[in-house]
Amino acid sequence: MKCLLVLLTLIVGQLPAVAQENNPVAHPQAVVKAGKARFTVLTPEMIRIQYSDKGEFEDRATFSVVNRRLPVPRFTSKKKGGYLHIKTDALTLKYKLGGIINAEAATDEVLGISFNLNGQEIVWHPGMDDSLNLKGTTRTLDGQLGDNKRKELENGLLSREGWSIIDESPRTHRGDGSTTFAFDKAYDGIEWVAEPIDKDAIDWYFLGYGHQYKKALGDFIKVAGRQPMPPLYVLGYWYSKYQRYTSDEFMEIVNDVKRNQIPMDVMIFDMDWHTQGWTGWTWDKTAIPDPEGLIDWMHQHGLKVALNLHPADGVDDDEDYFTEVRNDMGMDEEVKVVPWNLSDPKFYHSMFNRIIRARERQGVDFWWIDWQQNLTSKYVEGLGETFWCNHVFYNDMRVNHPDHRPVIFHRWGGLGSHRYPIGFSGDSHSTYPTLAWQPYFTATASNVGFGYWGHDLGGHIQKDDNDPELYLRWMQFGVFTPIFRTHATNRPGIERRIWHYDNFPLLLETVRLRYALMPYIYTAARQAYDTGISICRPLYYDSPEEENAYIFEDEYMFGDDILVAPVVTPSESDGKTARKIWLPEGKWFDVCRNEVVNGNRTFTDRYAQQEIPYFYRAGTVIVNNPPMLNLNTRPDRLILKIIPGDNGFATLYEDEGDTQGYKDGAYTTTKIIHQGNVVTIMPREGAFQDMPKKRAYTIEYLAQPRPTSITINGKQLSNGVWNYNEQSRKVTVYVSAMPCNEKIEIMLGY
Repeated sequence: MKCLLVLLTLIVGQLPAVAQENNPVAHPQAVVKAGKARFTVLTPEMIRIQYSDKGEFEDRATFSVVNRRLPVPRFTSKKKGGYLHIKTDALTLKYKLGGIINAEAATDEVLGISFNLNGQEIVWHPGMDDSLNLKGTTRTLDGQLGDNKRKELENGLLSREGWSIIDESPRTHRGDGSTTFAFDKAYDGIEWVAEPIDKDAIDWYFLGYGHQYKKALGDFIKVAGRQPMPPLYVLGYWYSKYQRYTSDEFMEIVNDVKRNQIPMDVMIFDMDWHTQGWTGWTWDKTAIPDPEGLIDWMHQHGLKVALNLHPADGVDDDEDYFTEVRNDMGMDEEVKVVPWNLSDPKFYHSMFNRIIRARERQGVDFWWIDWQQNLTSKYVEGLGETFWCNHVFYNDMRVNHPDHRPVIFHRWGGLGSHRYPIGFSGDSHSTYPTLAWQPYFTATASNVGFGYWGHDLGGHIQKDDNDPELYLRWMQFGVFTPIFRTHATNRPGIERRIWHYDNFPLLLETVRLRYALMPYIYTAARQAYDTGISICRPLYYDSPEEENAYIFEDEYMFGDDILVAPVVTPSESDGKTARKIWLPEGKWFDVCRNEVVNGNRTFTDRYAQQEIPYFYRAGTVIVNNPPMLNLNTRPDRLILKIIPGDNGFATLYEDEGDTQGYKDGAYTTTKIIHQGNVVTIMPREGAFQDMPKKRAYTIEYLAQPRPTSITINGKQLSNGVWNYNEQSRKVTVYVSAMPCNEKIEIMLGY
């Protein structure tokens, strides 16, 4: 027996390190069965724990976990003294043979897992309280006032305890009261809901990553699926307001946007696009007499269009296509309502083929699934309406519009929802305390891989008059969030058209800054797909042992190289606001003060209304767009901001913007290296259709002394192609268009 175990260990340790995505059946050599218990070693830090009194174990995908076919890590397995011992490079599991595994047995007598956390042995057992869990997110911010939603945050994948549990047991309730299910078979190309093989089974995933937070998230997406990249346009500016706009009023908004040179990419038609009632599928022709014409007009002006849905009431007899849907369902002619039952493949097939695709043929680009009045299905006990709507709507777009990236705008439906971007956080109050909590909320959602929350910038529920300063601070925060979208309720007098505010120039600057940062943001979106690390993430990802990284929860990283500490309180009598900030260890470039500052310190500064406290990591390169009005065209010139204080680099990611090709290698990367006074733009790697062959650059060296000379590829430039601003201490170099497959080296001489 001992020889066999040694041989098994050697074989397991030599398996090839190639993972097959979305195969729910684990490699047989990763699985250890012990009576009614079964353990699957997924990574050195992650072990699946199953217990079934029937001895029946789930091997299908479930809502949270869709792939278990990972490279088998090195581990040993042996039975000794009535116990099963499984040991990986990071964990030691001990199970009492024949013991019953459940959460009520709150000791390690039956099951325990030990690991090392900062030199201390931690022993986990079922039922242990994860009191230091760093939380994840929640279904909705409806009614958010200050931090009153904090208590509703579900547990996340990361904990200062060093361990966490993904609980896929069929009886365990999610945050909305629903439960997990299996995926089995497919209807119209979509994996469908199925009952668990044993509803009373235990199905846990133990994550013992200590404080290796980024590694935990990286391994999570291996089993739970990646965060798909949204279309590029989704990251631009959205105009949205709950108001019954007519076609003329929609066009007036767009004309005002163009007249004021405001960048914009998405126009939302809220629920008043359809006839009366929360649920509706039929155009209100009194407001929008020519829907196809209006949407086509929007498209001609570079805007994508989304329609708001509240599906729960089904299809009434006054709706378009009611008769066809009723007949498809085999109902009697006396039926007046076809109830919403998306768990029924027949209903899905009829509803989407008759109604959803009819609207998509009229030009609708994506759907806003605003609310399901029923949290769980009337037809399948425990099935979450939110999760299931997200799964079906997203995958229907994936299957039926393969030339585009699927995207929906929806609420969080529980773990696994990250596979269906993007999120709508709901109806928060328009107050400073509400704004103050949203940076924490947004960054913390990355702890469950939900990296694309979109908020109602400006707040939704507004009881007082429009507050230009509050709106400005919300928009400044919005620049550094995943989705940049204004919104508010339909109370008369609430204004979200930024050009109607006295501080419009400052509001406009927020939109322009968002578009300038788009190359950086889009590169971060690719990083989220590759690594599981979302665009907005807490400071403790990089500083897990620093207490201030947990205390300063209203600061966060936006990508790898920008730290944001938004102003979230009103100004004082002089128009400035005091803000206390902690900077992690290292050197940072203070954008507002135009200087390099030391980290590992706390300080207070006062910020005027036009100032946003954000900081670049010293030495990095921040890629910016030139001024632009939408994301439909690719600029032929990019701006490279060279941040002083250290050496560093950046990688510019590009692809087709709205195709699935990025998953199959249709993309490019360009590495930009900053070392001393030299910036090197390396030859582009990769390819995609219609990629630019040449590109020009504007190189901006921030906070630098005046150089005596500048060379490009060894050739000295005349003063006409570079300049120096004495006040800002910025060196600007203009590089004419050069082939993207050639190296460009820019050197400052002193």
